[in-house]
Amino acid sequence: MANNSGAAEKDAHLAHHFVDSEQQFEASKLGMWVFLVTEILFFGGLFVAYIVFRSWHPDLFEQAAMTLDTTLGAVNTVVLIASSLTIVLAVRAAQINDQRQQLIMLGATIAFAITFMVIKYFEYTHKFEYGMLPAGLYTYDGIEHELAPVFYSIYYMMTGLHGIHVIIGIGLIGWLMVRAAKGTFHSNYFTPIEIVALYWHLVDIIWIFLFPLLYLIE
Repeated sequence: MANNSGAAEKDAHLAHHFVDSEQQFEASKLGMWVFLVTEILFFGGLFVAYIVFRSWHPDLFEQAAMTLDTTLGAVNTVVLIASSLTIVLAVRAAQINDQRQQLIMLGATIAFAITFMVIKYFEYTHKFEYGMLPAGLYTYDGIEHELAPVFYSIYYMMTGLHGIHVIIGIGLIGWLMVRAAKGTFHSNYFTPIEIVALYWHLVDIIWIFLFPLLYLIE
């Protein structure tokens, strides 16, 4: 009876339509990869718009990039890279049955994500004060180019959409922390942490592309 009880507890996470935990894990991982491909295509449209307008108006993009705070952008890049490391360590902690380490690493990932959003808040606030806004809201007179609002429209679309993904990631990681605190994840079941980690790596990679494209234009 004890052995049967242990086996039942071990496979409590297994959905009825899967043969075993490994099949469930592989199916979940494949599903996440398909989702990530759609996300890449989604952001790809914005990257194409950026490339087209930059090729048409390189002088505008060079001037506008000077109004962005490269230091804050670089700090945010380091913050997100660090968060990718901590979530990987959270996955590793689950694999070796270290519940305390899971909670620490997930908490650190959330802290890095919140830091990113706070920095982005200060960046946005500064631009709002000077009228560096998209489309018809643009009132900044520091750039002598009639299409200056185009750059800021692209900037807010790309960084704003990325920021929404960061906020979603914070919610997902918070959910993982609640479950980790209950001892849900262990060496035989860590699929949710692995899947959320894949999502978070995409968020990180997108920013790694956004930073040089927007902040380091020469």
